[in-house]
Amino acid sequence: MILSDKDIRQFLEDKTIIVEPLEEKQIGPASIDLTLSNEWHLFSRDLLGKTVDLKETGFQQAFTVKRQDSVVLQPGEMCLAKTAEKITLPANIMGKLEGRSRFARMGLVIHITSALVQPGSSNHQVLEIVNLAPFSIRLHAGMRISQVVFEMLNSETQRPYAKFGEIAREQ
Repeated sequence: MILSDKDIRQFLEDKTIIVEPLEEKQIGPASIDLTLSNEWHLFSRDLLGKTVDLKETGFQQAFTVKRQDSVVLQPGEMCLAKTAEKITLPANIMGKLEGRSRFARMGLVIHITSALVQPGSSNHQVLEIVNLAPFSIRLHAGMRISQVVFEMLNSETQRPYAKFGEIAREQ
């Protein structure tokens, strides 16, 4: 079952779901809008023209972290961007990240493949943003660029992400 705004508000009020910081205007009919923080992960220029062996190089080694109010993505360029909001979910609710249509219509892909917010997680989301437009795009901290939809599971997971997750526990 996908949660409606009424369900979301109730779960936020009783702290079943925690999203912080959060303003009322971010709650939509069946989702919560997420905003960009000022933390950007851009590909290291040292990798340009090189072959990267994914058995040996993790994403941490491939990116340079910058903290600034905005970044410009050139056509075809990708960055990782953290949400300002930290989402904490119980073991029986998962989230799904979606892009917002106003940005998709401008050629911006908000996440490539990692749309699942695991049940039992408690972290900021990392968005894999790609500029598919034929022009440069400036992104700003605070932009409501993504949204999360919540779904109830039939039963609690036996492996909540906050306890068993490998990578994203510290985001």
